[in-house]
Amino acid sequence: MENITHIPEIAKAVAIGLGAIGPGIAIGLIGSKAMEAIGRNPEASGKVFVPMLIACAFAEAIAIYALVIAFSIK
Repeated sequence: MENITHIPEIAKAVAIGLGAIGPGIAIGLIGSKAMEAIGRNPEASGKVFVPMLIACAFAEAIAIYALVIAFSIK
């Protein structure tokens, strides 16, 4: 019966772990494509930088949602 008490902790770990995989991959892809675009056309760095930051913020928001869900598991 003692193993049942660890289920919420395991659920929290799985929720935040799986919730962080997607944003981690997304931020990596966003950064690599932005650097590729800047490498091909350095003059466009100003036009690429702001959308890159906005996309990273949206991806990071998904990880924050997963953290909120992990905190709400009782």
